[in-house]
Amino acid sequence: MLRWAIIFLIIAIVAAIFGFGGIVGAAAGIAKILFFVFLVLFVISLITGRRTTP
Repeated sequence: MLRWAIIFLIIAIVAAIFGFGGIVGAAAGIAKILFFVFLVLFVISLITGRRTTP
């Protein structure tokens, strides 16, 4: 999922260089959402992965 966030971020940067404003906003928004979803899933996996069964 982090890979997809980085891909959309790169798309947003390239679109910004060429001046496509609508695409920049959409790609940056998608990248931001995917990054936050990645962070939430990462924290959840850290919490559940540290549990040990007795």
